[in-house]
Amino acid sequence: MGRKYQLGKEEKDSRLAQAANLIKHSSHMVVFTGAGISTPSGIPDFRSPQSGLWEKYDPFEVASIWAFRNHPESFFEWIRSLSIQASTAAPNQAHFAIAELENRGLVKAVITQNIDSLHQEAGSKNVYELHGSARTATCPQCGSKHDQQYFRRIMLEQQGIPHCASCSEIIKPDVVLFGEELPQEVWNGAYLECLKADLILVIGSSLEVSPANSLPETAVKSGAQLIINNLSATHLDPLADILLPMDVIEGIGSLPPLIFSATS
Repeated sequence: MGRKYQLGKEEKDSRLAQAANLIKHSSHMVVFTGAGISTPSGIPDFRSPQSGLWEKYDPFEVASIWAFRNHPESFFEWIRSLSIQASTAAPNQAHFAIAELENRGLVKAVITQNIDSLHQEAGSKNVYELHGSARTATCPQCGSKHDQQYFRRIMLEQQGIPHCASCSEIIKPDVVLFGEELPQEVWNGAYLECLKADLILVIGSSLEVSPANSLPETAVKSGAQLIINNLSATHLDPLADILLPMDVIEGIGSLPPLIFSATS
């Protein structure tokens, strides 16, 4: 569902200034990000018409634990395509803005639905990857961990199904697939951050994927203020203190100078 209005320059500047003020005076801000923060880096989201990944693939046919176990060739066709796109992607201004805010002590945690690790590349340190990472892999048979260098090589330079270097079984990328539980330790940490938050900033997420989408609402119910920077509407819009219906580069990407200027 898209928002049915566009902000004029005056209103846009006003909302950005309000968001900068909220952020500047927060004591425990948590950032929650979705696929929309990485689209300026060249990584397609999942649901956009024409360009979304689910326009080309049925998620339950390729991105489920059932697909990995029963049709690994289809699964790896999908994940290899995603890995190739991610391998050439670089953090954008929005990622760097969040890292700067963390470095300056304003962002206490980044909770992300993304599997591209661009937050870490930009310099963010306290990152909770709810859906894992597409840059490493683990063998379900022997438990061997395959680091980014190994997994990148076999995903980008080889075809077919990759196998474990230790036992030759099929290895699984460290992503959470449909039909799998979220990693409990990561979830618990993210949940506690939301309980402590006095401000939560949602960036580039439609808030449609459960249970991850419950975390911002948890923060709000615990007393946090809410800023949403997303092009399309979300179910939490009515609870937001500030809505930034704009590209993430215009939104979060433009905020550090406003927050740290001498006159703000």
